[in-house]
Formats: sequence, structure tokens, C-alpha cells
Amino acid sequence: MCGIFAIFSSSLPEADLRKELIACSQKLRHRGPDWSGYKVIEADESKNIPHPHGIAHERLAIMDPESGEQPLVSADGSVVVAANGEIYNYKELYHELKEPYTPQTGSDCEVILPLYAEHGPTLDMVRNLRGMFSFILYDRDADLYFIARDHMGITPLYIGWGNDGSVYVASEMKSLIDECTKFQWFPPGHIYCNKGEKAGQFQRWYSPNWAPEMLPGGPLPKNHYQADIIRHAFERAVTRRMMSDVPWGVLLSGGLDSSLVAAVCARNISRRSTSFPKLHSFTIGLPGAPDLIAAKRVADQLGTIHHAYTYTLEEGADSIPDVIRCLETYDVTTIRASTPMYLMARKIKAMGIKMVISGEGADEVFGGYLYFHKAPNAQEFFDETVDKLSRLHMYDCLRCNKAMSAWGVEPRVPFLDADFLQVAMNLDPEEKMIRKGPNVSKADTRIEKWAIRKAFDTPEDPYLPDEILWRQKEQFSDGVGYGWVDHLKEIAEKEISDQMFATAKNRFPHNTPTTKEGYRYRMIFEQFFPGEAAERTVPGGKSIACSTERAMKWDESFSKRADPSGRSAGVHDSAYGDHFEADTKIGGEPPSKKAKN
Repeated sequence: MCGIFAIFSSSLPEADLRKELIACSQKLRHRGPDWSGYKVIEADESKNIPHPHGIAHERLAIMDPESGEQPLVSADGSVVVAANGEIYNYKELYHELKEPYTPQTGSDCEVILPLYAEHGPTLDMVRNLRGMFSFILYDRDADLYFIARDHMGITPLYIGWGNDGSVYVASEMKSLIDECTKFQWFPPGHIYCNKGEKAGQFQRWYSPNWAPEMLPGGPLPKNHYQADIIRHAFERAVTRRMMSDVPWGVLLSGGLDSSLVAAVCARNISRRSTSFPKLHSFTIGLPGAPDLIAAKRVADQLGTIHHAYTYTLEEGADSIPDVIRCLETYDVTTIRASTPMYLMARKIKAMGIKMVISGEGADEVFGGYLYFHKAPNAQEFFDETVDKLSRLHMYDCLRCNKAMSAWGVEPRVPFLDADFLQVAMNLDPEEKMIRKGPNVSKADTRIEKWAIRKAFDTPEDPYLPDEILWRQKEQFSDGVGYGWVDHLKEIAEKEISDQMFATAKNRFPHNTPTTKEGYRYRMIFEQFFPGEAAERTVPGGKSIACSTERAMKWDESFSKRADPSGRSAGVHDSAYGDHFEADTKIGGEPPSKKAKN
């Protein structure tokens, strides 16, 4: 995971542009501490380049650490590329090129150069890529710049506009503060180019058949459930992400998603060679947290070299301002869940690990959040999964990417693999819906994420112990220890007076905080990221256990439980009571033993 930055069509002299380029790019160096690269393209009226441009890259070396520096430049020097992320199918793409191409480096991102030469700045060029990526390309011959972001927004990217007509592009918002009149998220699954019929417009390149515009309300997919197809598609997605020239590991909370990732990785490694290095796994929580206990059980089963870290309530609370600065959000659930991940990333990096594979995305694809228990029908269930996926770049993708990248660690997320999504999202949503209650037989009972659980329920050759494969869903902010969320609420109660909170609507008219915890985070965010453009990069709206506002209508009780914690949905074994505040005590105690399904 790297940091990319660019200024196009600047009015600054070349020398000043280079200083500006370096100053802004340095704010991204935590993402790429291994090397910095800068390219300034001078204005040249004789070549129809009226304004200078600058492209910068802060590198985290995962593939080809010795020769993969960026920005990458074509053999004739006319095309420059700065890319963030990984192109997992780069070898296949080289073989499919019409004209033979000899790579100059071992970087997977170099394949963008011959693809551009073959396809130009088109939708088809980007549709060939499989991976997580955002890239900036400049073609000197055409004075053309071309920007693209991956299908789900796994890698962060922002775009801004200066008063002088310049265009800024950055991996993180902090590089744009005080530089641009306006800035925003670069939309996932889109391209942007300054030339052509749609110059200066975002164009969607990712249009899956299950939701071509990534909007709800479309026809329901009808594919029947086939466990082996889902299992094999996910295994392919995981093994794709195991490519690395540096030490790597897996994040292992002990929940279903991360445990499946770890199980597939462990199997793949064992099949490669008995001398292949053992898999490292990592988890974090308050002492006695559910995740620590469950992760240890999984690690023992899989034979990983397991690293379990603990943190105190005070250590977590002290990190909140840094977390908000790194994540660039004031969203409550994101901050709660990001803090332990941020602390864990620092420990991981200290061990020399530069890449981890994680389980983000499964809950959005399979309806794994506990509030999905209340989905009234298949259409509502499906629409909610589409909505959740379309917004993931502002929530879990942001959390995972920025919390880990804060310490120079790259996270990879196989559940969001484009080919796996094509299989999983074309499944009839009736197959994903939760089936429980007195009128449902034991044989027909299905808990959340039944479709992926059942796909890996292979008793003759088990991937995971039953108690993990069928473990109840935990929000990450809950699984690290139930006292964590409650402690954060207590701090906000002390710091935000009733008088302050009573004026919340006037103080923050956009996305007005509905809790004192949210008010506190908003104040911290504003210190780092002032202004309307910054505040509008963060989504708002009421939520129940991470839902969209649509799901608030699914159950009358949800209006009384409007909190991101999974306990608020009212179906968790340690569920909240009828009121907003949690009724659990401070501490890291695990939940009561769940009933077997």
C-alpha cells in the first residue's frame, strides 16, 4: 500500500510546483515509508503543454522491493504512472497483450503502461484489472491525465480543485487541506480524464450485472446455491492475495470471516512445501476479550505462529485523536473499531511484517450484520447488501486501509475480490436470509452468513472447528472487549456537557451528532480537518448496528437502539436493553455462551 499524489495544470512555476508537490506528498509518507519519487512535467507550448504538472509516489515495497520504484515511466519517456495497491492478475495481462512487452521491473503495477498503450484512456483498459488499486497516469504526447480507482474503493482516493483551475489527486485528504477550494472522494469504480467527450466527468467502469450502477432496487439475482462454487471462488480470491516478496501474515479475530481467510492461507502454504515459512496470525483485544479466546482456538487448530496483543482502556482512549487524524473520519463505529486495529498495526510493523490478509466485506456480501435478522423480504435484504457495498469505501475499507497504512502495513481483502463478488452477489438472496423462530424447523434454521458457513462445512476435511465456523457475529469494536465501547461513552459523557450537546444542531448543522460520543469525535475531527469540504466526506444518517437508514424501518424497536454496536440489534446474546445506553458493565468479559444452532 502506497501513497500517491498529483497536481495537474498548476499555475505555479516549476520550482515552486516541485516544493508544493513534495510538501503535500510528505503528508502521505506513513503509507509508503520505503522510498519517495517525484516527477515534474514542465510547461512547453511547442508541445501543447500550457501548464506544468507534478506526480508523486510514497512507496511501501511489497512486490520487487529492489527495483519497483515509482512513478513508473514508459520506455520512450512519454507516459508516467503512480499507482497504489496491487494488480493480482498482472502476469496474465502481460500474456494477453497483443504486442509483446518486456517489463522493466518486477512491479505488478507496471502492467498499467502496456495496457494504456494498447487500450488508451478507456473503460475497457481498467476493466482488465483484478485487484485493489488507484492510479494516476499522465501522457506527455497528448497532455492527458487519467485517474482510476478500483471497483469497491478498497484503496482510498480523493480529488480536489484549486482556485487556479488546477486538479489535485491524493490517497488521503490530509494532503488536500488548505490546498483546494473543493475536494471530495474519488468515486469507486470510476475513471476521470481531462480529454475526450467526457472530459472532466467521472465515468463508471465497474458495472456488475447484479447492480450495474451500484444502486438498490434492481431485479433480484436468481442463481441457486452451490456450496462448492462459493468455496472454490473464495479460495481463488485468497490465494491471489498471497503474492508477496516480503514477510506477511493474517489478521485473525477468531470470527468467521478472518478465520476462513486464515484457514485457506494455512492450507495453501502447507500444500506448497513443508519448508515454506509458517503463517503468522495477529489479534488484539482487552484482557479476556472474546476475540482473543476465539483467535487462539483457531490458531491452534491451523498451526499458525500466533501473536495476541492486549491493550488497556486508557491506551485505547489516548489514541483516539491520532486515530481520527489518520482515518480522516468522525463516524462513530469506524473510530471504535479502528482504534484496536491501529494499535495492532504498530505491533505488526515492529515485527517486520508489511502485508496482512483480512476478512472485511463478508458481512456486506452475505448480510452478516445482526440487524439482517429483521430483513422483511429478499428484495430489502438484497438492496441493503448493494447499498452497504456501495458505501464500504467510507466505512470498513477506510478503516482497514488507513488504520493499517498509518504504520506502513498493507491490508488485502479477498471477500471483495471482483470475481468472488460476481459469484456471491449473483446468488439468490433468499439463500442468504436468516431463518429462525418457532415456525422454522431445526433443519431449515439458518443463522447470519449461512451461505458462506455452509460452503466451508466439510466434516470429512474440516477447515475450522464447528464452534468457530458457526460462531455468532461480533462487531469488531465489540469483539475486542465489551468494555471498550462503554468506556468511550463514559469519556464523552464527562467531556461533553449537556449545554454543549443541546446546541449540536447549531454547532454542526451538517451530519449533526446524535450522541455525546459522536459530538466529541466531531470536535476532534474539526481540529485536523476544518471546513465544509472535509465534513462532507463523512457519511451520516441513523444506523442500527452498522445499517443504512433503510434498515431502521425493519423493526420498531430499532429507533430506541440507534447505536453502531452489534448488541443494539437486539438479537445478540449480550444485546443491549430497550434504551440507547449499553447495560453491560465495564470490562473485557466475553458474552454468555451462545445457544447452538
